[in-house]
Amino acid sequence: MTTTLKSRLKDDLTAAIRARDELRSSTLRLTISAITKEEVAGERARELSDAEVEKIVARESKKRREAAEAFEKGGRAEQAERERAEGEVLAEYLPKPLTDDELNALVAEAVREAAAGGAEGQRAMGAVMKIVNPKIAGRAEGGRVAAAVKRQLAGG
Repeated sequence: MTTTLKSRLKDDLTAAIRARDELRSSTLRLTISAITKEEVAGERARELSDAEVEKIVARESKKRREAAEAFEKGGRAEQAERERAEGEVLAEYLPKPLTDDELNALVAEAVREAAAGGAEGQRAMGAVMKIVNPKIAGRAEGGRVAAAVKRQLAGG
């Protein structure tokens, strides 16, 4: 039987509570809460797929990163450190980020595919993004992907 990401999060929360790991348990509690909130949003409650749960975990991780930066700028190093630590806990549940070389290879392949479909130059941006996004799926931030696509379309 395969374990869903949501059930893995719940199992790890139980283990963290038993181990009295306050940082891990509070981080997982908030993340599971965000998942549950998403499940009951809309007209009727539904079970989220692993891909949807992964997107929520990624969103929560990004929130921690941004909060850490804000606390750092505000001179609140202790809170920034806490946010970073929470982000590290969430990173364990996300796919390994793509290296620059891996990202560039996927983008180059997508550019070739788009060119084969008749999309050329800077106008091909949308077509290339449409091809490359499903392949990257949460393993690189959108801005980083867009920058790589622009570089390759510009001939760099």
